Amino acid sequence: MKQTSTPVTILDGFSACSAGYDVVLCDIWGVLHNGIQAYASASDALTRYRHQGGRVILVSNAPRPAEDVVGLLDNLGVARSAYDGIVTSGDVTRSMLSAGTWKRYFWLGPQRDGGLFAGIPLQSASLEDADVIVCTGLFDDRTETAENYREFLVEARTLNRPFLCANPDILVERGGELIYCAGAIAALYESLGGETLYSGKPYRPIYTAALEVAASFLHRVPDLSRTLMIGDAIKTDVAGATAMGCASLFVLRGIHMHELGLDQGALNNGTFEAFIDRSAIRPTYAIDTLAW
Repeated sequence: MKQTSTPVTILDGFSACSAGYDVVLCDIWGVLHNGIQAYASASDALTRYRHQGGRVILVSNAPRPAEDVVGLLDNLGVARSAYDGIVTSGDVTRSMLSAGTWKRYFWLGPQRDGGLFAGIPLQSASLEDADVIVCTGLFDDRTETAENYREFLVEARTLNRPFLCANPDILVERGGELIYCAGAIAALYESLGGETLYSGKPYRPIYTAALEVAASFLHRVPDLSRTLMIGDAIKTDVAGATAMGCASLFVLRGIHMHELGLDQGALNNGTFEAFIDRSAIRPTYAIDTLAW
C-alpha cells in the first residue's frame, strides 16, 4: 500500500502564515526579480512583514559580495524596505578563500563578478600554478553550457585542482529564459571525479551566516521553528531549509514554472501534486508568486 505524504498547503498570500515566523530567509532571483525586472508584490509582502516586526535576510547564490548586490537590487527596483540584510554565496566564498590554505587561485567566470576578489589575500595565477579554481559562472551564459568547459575541466582534473563553486545554482530564469550558472560546471567537474566545494545554498555555511545576521537584528539567536525560507528552487532553497530544520515557502512561478506549466498560464489541476510527488524534498507551503 502506497504511503501518502502530508499535503503541501498552497497559500493565496504570505499573510496567511507570516505571523508564525520571526525571521524570513528569502531568495532573491526568482522571488524578488527575474533578472530583468523586480516583482513589486514581493517587495510589498516583505515590507509589510517587516512593519509587523519580522526580520528579513536575503540569501542569494550570487557570486558577489552583498554590498555589490544592493546596487543591483536598487537598479532593478527591489525596495530596500523589503529587507534588513543580505548574505551571498560570494560572501561565503570570500570567507573560505581568506580562511583557507590556498595562496593562488584561477578564476573561471565573467568580468562582472570581479568584486568577489577585492581585498582577498590570494594571488591570481594560471591553472598550472593555482592552488584552487574559483568558478563564478560561464563566460557567456546566453550561449554556453557546461559542455563548453569539458576540455578545461579534464585538464583541471588531471592537475588535481580543487574546484570552488561560488554559485551552486544549475539554472536561473532570466526574463522567461533559463540560463546556466556555475553549478552546472561544478556538476560536470564532479562527474569527472574532480574535488568540488560549494559556498551557497543548499549548504549549511550560507544559512549559518544568514542566521548570524538575523541574530544581530533580533539581539538573540533565531528560533529555527520560527524561521521561514522563501525560495523558488526545490534543490537549493527548499532542500537547504529542510536540512537546517526550517519551514519553507516554495514560490511556484520561478525556476520550476516551465515544469509546472505556469509559463502557459494558471496552474493546472494535479500538476503541482505530481511535481511534488516526484521530488524527494517537500516544502511546508507553496504560493504562485510572493504577495501579501
